Amino acid sequence: MSDGLFWLSDEQFLKLQPLLPTDTRGKARVDDRRVISGIIHVLKSGGRWVDAPEVYGPRKTLYNRFVRWSQKGVWIGIFDTLSQTGGPVLEVMIDSTAVRAHRVAHGSKGGSSPCPGPSSWWSGNKNPRPERQQGTPNRLHLTGANVSDFAGAEVLLPLVPANGVLHGDKGYDSDRIRRTVEARGTPPNIPPRKTRKWKNCFSPYLYKGRNVIERMFGRLKEFRRIATRYDRNARNFLSSLCLAATVYYWL
Repeated sequence: MSDGLFWLSDEQFLKLQPLLPTDTRGKARVDDRRVISGIIHVLKSGGRWVDAPEVYGPRKTLYNRFVRWSQKGVWIGIFDTLSQTGGPVLEVMIDSTAVRAHRVAHGSKGGSSPCPGPSSWWSGNKNPRPERQQGTPNRLHLTGANVSDFAGAEVLLPLVPANGVLHGDKGYDSDRIRRTVEARGTPPNIPPRKTRKWKNCFSPYLYKGRNVIERMFGRLKEFRRIATRYDRNARNFLSSLCLAATVYYWL
């Protein structure tokens, strides 16, 4: 970062380059490193695409590249590939956070957004080594803010690795969630609700590490276009989430 601008370093771009599309037809693409750096700058600054600094090239190129690769699933694919690297997973955390939508984000042309208003995203956060204090995002899922924790969790639970421990808050204390996780050989460490007559096994000591997912949400919201949703299209917003997570944790 220099003069308030974001630039991918040589090391960062070397990690990213093998994951970029290679099926370009016709005219060769404009410098990938410059364009992607400009896209990330917009996500970090929270500004409009039209206000991107000229040093990154034509603003229309930045926007078109971001949207086109979002439609192709490139940004999500990069995140999915990099997030699966690393050693065996011992602990997994699951939680959700709300994102307030800016007034310009309400509605979407052609009804292409399943959550045009305020939205939430669920994340599976993994901690490969007990001594590591910073977890890394493993899976991201976007829904409308009016969707319950149970519905959001059901999408991520089948992806929970076996032979680990799953941490979640009381919002995930349901028999259905517990059965789903236990069937994969992963014991759930979820504090029981006060209304439960039979209290499930719960370890407060292990639960102390769950706050890494809260810190992860905070770090990703340092990207201003993540903290406030400006994208009307849900796919584009999820792509922004995946790109921000890729930059912060994997590059």
